[in-house]
Amino acid sequence: MKQHIDRRTWLQIVGAAGAGVLFEQTALAELLNRPVEFPPHPLSKPLDRPVTAIVAGAGNRGNVYSGYSLKFLDELKIVGFAEPIKVRSERFAAKYGIAAENRFTTWEHIFERPKFADAVIITTPDALHYGPAMAALRMGYDLLLEKPIAQTWEQCTDILRAARDGGRLVGICHVLRYSPYFRKIKEILDAGALGRVINIDLLEPVEHIHMSHSFVRGNWGNAAVSNPMLLSKSCHDLDLLRWYADTRCVRVSSFGNLAWFRKENAPKGSSAKCADGCTVEANCPYSALKIYYRNRSWLHHFDLPTSGDQGPAIMENLRTGPYGRCVYRCDNDVVDHQVVALEFDRGITASFSMQAHTSYAGRRIRIMGSNGDLVGDEQSLSVIDFRTDSKTEWNARDIADSASGHGGGDYGLVRDWVQAVSQHNPSMLATDIGTAMESHLIGFRAEESRLRGELRAVEAVG
Repeated sequence: MKQHIDRRTWLQIVGAAGAGVLFEQTALAELLNRPVEFPPHPLSKPLDRPVTAIVAGAGNRGNVYSGYSLKFLDELKIVGFAEPIKVRSERFAAKYGIAAENRFTTWEHIFERPKFADAVIITTPDALHYGPAMAALRMGYDLLLEKPIAQTWEQCTDILRAARDGGRLVGICHVLRYSPYFRKIKEILDAGALGRVINIDLLEPVEHIHMSHSFVRGNWGNAAVSNPMLLSKSCHDLDLLRWYADTRCVRVSSFGNLAWFRKENAPKGSSAKCADGCTVEANCPYSALKIYYRNRSWLHHFDLPTSGDQGPAIMENLRTGPYGRCVYRCDNDVVDHQVVALEFDRGITASFSMQAHTSYAGRRIRIMGSNGDLVGDEQSLSVIDFRTDSKTEWNARDIADSASGHGGGDYGLVRDWVQAVSQHNPSMLATDIGTAMESHLIGFRAEESRLRGELRAVEAVG
């Protein structure tokens, strides 16, 4: 039976890795074969009472984070919410047992009342992060804020300053830091299995239908009402690069554009809506009738009846709503392909590529170190030791915790956030606003580089 090797022992084993001391294969095998769990934070303790929270935005993400309260009644209690869409409001109120006086139409109405909870969970659309965040902080609420923080660097800075001035805690929903696959990579790097990190390459294949649903037809297709693609979709990836490099980024350069989902690329015979007699609909990969009606996929942004035939409601959505539009005739302007080159302190380089035109999803990562390299596809990892020419593999599907979305990452985040709010200790969060600001600034500077065609410095975040 193998002896258990804790993190302190791993660090002792690899402490001299730069001087050529071998990272023992038994240690690596132990590390990779052990399931990624979400053990309690070392400072966690039983709560005297549940943390109480108000939810601004009762859509998909609002329900995901609030769902934690249904499984862990002694840790989190949802006591109010704001949601302008009637069917969502009714369902949320029933699901969480919200009193009538604590049901609000828009986020502004929450703050017309004196403070009546510990925290606010903000899962409104991107353009509606800044307003409720600032209002909540002014009233003394702690926050769980869906990423991205806000639409501009100045707005992000305002939220950070308001949190610091008021002594409030702001968790940012970079849930991938809690996902078993990405946590396992961080464990490998921290254990020194690759030696000194030299370069990181990260590809995000968005998958073509996902692109059309979310970033052409959907809520994140237009930067003015959402954010540039690097912030709305890929701030997770920039955060991962910063996390893995473990030092600050100093400059970036970026290129990309909207190549395909444009009016001039609309096929002859296409129509404004797929259900309006489009003559090429049957062979179009982006047919709304095929995706939503015939395949019944990507329906999580549709407010459909919970019983009976959903077909008529789907067709009504396609006739009157944004998801029935031809992908070549929308108001979208965010890029469908973009690359970013990054330079970090200590000479670490990185590259990131966001690509919409893929048949597959799942981030692909390669990390090159002085003593080995790592290759992963969000399902499995392979670690090669240069000195022994040996390969050790790990399969996330076999051993990862999947108690919630993102392989357990959603609930892992909420659990730590609840403890952090209860103890008023932001250090218990892997994703507090101070940490997230660095990767957000990389995104803003990279977008400036793309638009201006110039290398951009990334300042230190104070």
